[in-house]
This record gives sequence, C-alpha cells and structure tokens, in this order.
Amino acid sequence: MCGRFTLSTPAGVIAEQFQLIDVPTLSPRYNVAPTQPVAAVRHAPGNGGRELALLRWGLIPFWAKDPAIGSRMINARSETVAQKPAFRAAFRQRRCLVVADGFYEWQRQEFGKQPFYIRLRDEKPFAFAGLWEHWEGSGDATIDSCTLLTTEPNDLVRLLHNRMPVILAPQDYDLWLDPGVQEAELLQPLLRPYPSQDMIAYPISTWVNSPTNEGPQCIEPLAEQKPLNL
Repeated sequence: MCGRFTLSTPAGVIAEQFQLIDVPTLSPRYNVAPTQPVAAVRHAPGNGGRELALLRWGLIPFWAKDPAIGSRMINARSETVAQKPAFRAAFRQRRCLVVADGFYEWQRQEFGKQPFYIRLRDEKPFAFAGLWEHWEGSGDATIDSCTLLTTEPNDLVRLLHNRMPVILAPQDYDLWLDPGVQEAELLQPLLRPYPSQDMIAYPISTWVNSPTNEGPQCIEPLAEQKPLNL
C-alpha cells in the first residue's frame, strides 16, 4: 500500500525529466495524502505529447453515483487491475505517471508504529504507475482522479510492509502512457518491484503521522536511528 508521499523537487527538474513542454507551477509537498491533488503526467489529447495535470488522489469510476467512493480507491493491486470493474477501463486507456520523490511506510514495533521515509539513492524524482478517470456528476460537477498501482515488495520495503507502489523505469514511460497499447500482457511486465539496491529507507519522526503536518521536517532522519540495511 502507498498512503502518503512527497514531491518537493523543483518544477523545472520535473519538466526536464518527464519531457514536459511547459514548466508546471508546483508548491513543495512533504505530506501528500489521499483526496488531495497530486501531480500526474498523462498523454495529452491532440498533440500526442505529455501534459501535467493535478488529479484528486482516489479514483472515482466514471459510473459512480457518489464521488466519495474515491477515498477507498487510492491504490489498485497490479495483479488484478485489468479485471476489476473499477479500474479495467482506465487500465486500458487512461494510464498516468504520478510524480513523487519519496514515500512513507510504517513499521510495527514493540512500542507502536515507526514511520520511515523511502526514496531513491540518487534523490531524483520518479513515477508511480497510475490510472486516471474522468467523473461527471450532476450539473457541471466534474472530477479527474487517480489511483496508484501496487505490487509485491522488494527486499527493502518488505522489512516495512507486504506491498509497495509500482515505480516505473524511465524507459517504460512511453509504453505506459501510450493509449494505443491496451493489451494487459504488454503492460503487466512493467508492474514489478523496483530494485532494492537503488533505494534507501530511514526512520523519521512521528510528526509525519498527521496529514495536516507539512514541511521539510517530515523527512528529517532520526539522529539516534540508522537507515534500514539489507
């Protein structure tokens, strides 16, 4: 599962890494939580390029009567996403890259849950495999929303949780975003655990536990504890 993440990388770096025509306007976020806007790269209609959109985290199926259902759809299991009614249409035609530079997980310990911050060793931003959906309600109400795909954990994340978000390799971005590719057998090989050796996880303060807390202090390592080692 992935229920909280960060995106504090400068917008110019994101535009370059994800080949965006325009540099987006983004504020640093250190505690992104479900139902909040997230930055997602998707196929731009018309010109065939990439656009960055702010999507509500928690996918609302196009057929839903109540958008509140989205709060239960923040993650989708990659193993079954192609068959699930809530996700299968988006899996075929509306895939996206949810941009992040780290995420959080909580480890059960003797005296409670210890939060950890997980990022790439090179500290670069990366892309969660995401799906997006367009929902129309009564009147002019519309919401574009998304979900993050999860998979089996790698050896590092397994020390914290039994699932991890799918992090796509940059060379797979074009295939994942291509709306012309709809065959599950072409997409499923991308939905694998990210290599453990390219990631690092270290303990942080429980201050991050509240989604209302924001700022760089969310990711400050605890001086008295060491990062996880494999």
